[in-house]
Amino acid sequence: MKYSSIILFFSLVLSLSCKPKKTETAQDTTISKDSISKKNIPFAWEGANVYFLLIDRFNNANPDNDVNFERDNATGKLRGFMGGDIQGITAKIEEGYFDELGVNAIWFTPVVEQIHGDTDEGTGNTYGYHGYWAKDWTALDPNFGTKQELAHLVKTAHDHGIRILMDVVLNHTGPVTEEDPVWPEEWVITEPTCEFTNYENTTNCTLVNNLPDVKTLSDASVELPDQLLAKWKIEGRLSTELDELQLFFERTGYPRAPRFYIIKWLTDYIHELGIDGFRVDTVKHVNENAWAELYKEASYAFETWKRKHPEDVLDDTPFYMVGEVYGYGISGGREYDFGDKKVDYFDNGFTSLINFELKNDASMEYDSIFSKYSRLLRTKLKGKSVMNYLTSHDDGSPFDKERKEPKRAANVLLLTPGASQIYYGDESARNLVIDSTQGDATLRSFMNWEELDSLPNTKDILEHWRKLGSFRRNHLAIGAGRHRRLSHSPYTFGRTYMNGDIKDKVVVALDLPDGKKSIWVKGFFGDGTKLFDTYSQTEVTVEDGKVVLDNDYDIALLELVK
Repeated sequence: MKYSSIILFFSLVLSLSCKPKKTETAQDTTISKDSISKKNIPFAWEGANVYFLLIDRFNNANPDNDVNFERDNATGKLRGFMGGDIQGITAKIEEGYFDELGVNAIWFTPVVEQIHGDTDEGTGNTYGYHGYWAKDWTALDPNFGTKQELAHLVKTAHDHGIRILMDVVLNHTGPVTEEDPVWPEEWVITEPTCEFTNYENTTNCTLVNNLPDVKTLSDASVELPDQLLAKWKIEGRLSTELDELQLFFERTGYPRAPRFYIIKWLTDYIHELGIDGFRVDTVKHVNENAWAELYKEASYAFETWKRKHPEDVLDDTPFYMVGEVYGYGISGGREYDFGDKKVDYFDNGFTSLINFELKNDASMEYDSIFSKYSRLLRTKLKGKSVMNYLTSHDDGSPFDKERKEPKRAANVLLLTPGASQIYYGDESARNLVIDSTQGDATLRSFMNWEELDSLPNTKDILEHWRKLGSFRRNHLAIGAGRHRRLSHSPYTFGRTYMNGDIKDKVVVALDLPDGKKSIWVKGFFGDGTKLFDTYSQTEVTVEDGKVVLDNDYDIALLELVK
């Protein structure tokens, strides 16, 4: 859909749904699922509101697929499969959960078939519930669901204006177990273990013991592993897989090297389903040219899918790739420093990198954070972006691990320039400190749905995240706009976004006092301008360079009345 059409439609929806209020009294803020899910709001990845979840830990809609491949050995606490599945994600999309939260992209952990056995890496016996231990890139793990269910998820998400980010792994296979033999030596190395002190011992090594590393540096042609051929034969798809590989290598001219097989298998999901982007795992452990090759083939697949499915295309946004370069921070600009070598991953296929810096910045004053990020995104990272987060699945030192400041976390994450990554349960203060767990398992408990229904404080936290998330989704100016401080006390800032026909400007005030309060907007909105505070659902008019609200909220989210 053309941007001009989107803006026209959005304006009409606002004019119908945001009727002016005659008083400045706080109104009921219940959000209509139908009105949100049907809005066609302008989208840009640099301002996206991304929700990240572990499939197995989010929502179990189909208990019949909870156990497969006899995965029933005892495990460490939170280190076995718990039943979450693809159908569970789809159910929450259909319920409007993500719409209410203002989410416009969902990133979920890898869906490919995992090793069948279990292993202990020193933190307790573990199965591949997390999705990062691939056994067969061409198949979905039945614990997560089927390709038909994944296709339905993508279609349902798109119907709600939500993009899908698929998590992909090119760096390694799954560990070796009694049920899962090592891949041939032409495909992987099993030593040395990475030391992380220079480029070579970070990229050409195994992350940990018993995690075979794919030979992504090699251009030598290799044969398919016998165990994979035998598996495909049993499943009745050997000829199909071989024929497709033949066509891929004939079209591309690539050698039949390990990385190109996996690139073909990963991009098949785009060809078949219209996946909108990849979140790429363990980026700094693979030679950077491999990521440029992955992006080339992913973009080809996405454009091919769009040509074949014009009625399903959301807009002309290109394929998106965000990388996990562990430890990268926005202050580093376009380069990651290995000590003996600097690499520009933005020049090798990535539109964005995950930013590990915000969790450390989050305790600073609001304007110090916002001004810093706005400046860096317009200088060192001009034309690129970062994905900010405060908690995640493998960061043992997140911001506010004990969930003492869930509303401040929302304010920082959702109002900082750049894309935002909500980790499942951020919005509900899901516990990140679980007794008797080892390692990152404490970060990966099952989503606390029961607390959303029963605890008033959790409901209040969720409502705050919903209001901010919806405002962010509705206004590209928040994540992708230019920041400008308007007042130090009470702290007030404006954001503006302009790109072609899209023009957006908003004002946000934080740490406001209870009761009557004045918010300074002079130089940003002129006298007589009608504004709508989406937090309190109140219409106000600018007079003498300010607007006045009278409520007990400490935040105001001001947009133009259409």
